[in-house]
Amino acid sequence: MKRRLVLVDASIYIFRSWFTLPDTILDAQGRPANAAYGFADFLTILLDRERPGHIACAFDESLSKSFRNEIFPAYKANREKAPEDLKHQFRQCQAISEAFGVKVLKSDRFEADDLIGTAAARFRERGFDITVVTGDKDLAQCIRPGGDLFWNFARDERLDYRGVTRKLGVRPEQVPDWLALAGDAVDNIPGIPGVGAATAARLLALFDNVEAIYADVDRVAEMKFRGAKRVRDLLVEHEETVRTGLRITPVALNAPVPRSENSLAWQGARPRKLASLAKEMDFGEQRVDRWNAMLRT
Repeated sequence: MKRRLVLVDASIYIFRSWFTLPDTILDAQGRPANAAYGFADFLTILLDRERPGHIACAFDESLSKSFRNEIFPAYKANREKAPEDLKHQFRQCQAISEAFGVKVLKSDRFEADDLIGTAAARFRERGFDITVVTGDKDLAQCIRPGGDLFWNFARDERLDYRGVTRKLGVRPEQVPDWLALAGDAVDNIPGIPGVGAATAARLLALFDNVEAIYADVDRVAEMKFRGAKRVRDLLVEHEETVRTGLRITPVALNAPVPRSENSLAWQGARPRKLASLAKEMDFGEQRVDRWNAMLRT
């Protein structure tokens, strides 16, 4: 069997816990700890279920300092700043990952998506299959034919290359072009007004990518769907927007990710770190005992 690298998009599961668990869950200093508690439970279940040989958790360090903001300053500018209590818990979640023996990937210039994309490409070349644990469709672009999986943990939905294609309507490697055409409200990527995901997928089914579309843009007007001529005109009108979008939608493949296979190998929880963290977080002995039992390799 091929080796597998599990890459976790940590932020999604931290935010999920922040919004779903009560803020009456506090650490030893009396600060909210709901996001950290929920993330710790999620990571424990994941590790216990998968027993991965190699795993890393990728974290976003900033919403406004990535290289994409230099290209398009409005990128993610629609998002509210995280409150200090949540920022504090992000740091705690990194400490939790390390205590659980999981490598933390982070950068002040590259996003978690880039760290995951770089690690996926690098380790795939070494013969690894990749599992990306996320609910973010942007990361579907990291999946390749063979043994790769896109795992939406909350829904327990695992999609291979063909499964991603069926679900999104485009092949994984077309996702950046798809987002550049249709836009992405979550990340404040404008796309073409009036061209949604379905129309973008229809274009890419015929032309394969943005470059091919603009190389023969008049052909769009001849396509057999309602409003084809208008879409052709919109493509011409908003070409600069699309091309700017295509500079920020692909994951980077040069993010700072360790090259050593051993650095991402999982060897079980680190009891001393976990004990220290449990005291700081006021996790409780029963919870920590359960985690230690589940996290033994």
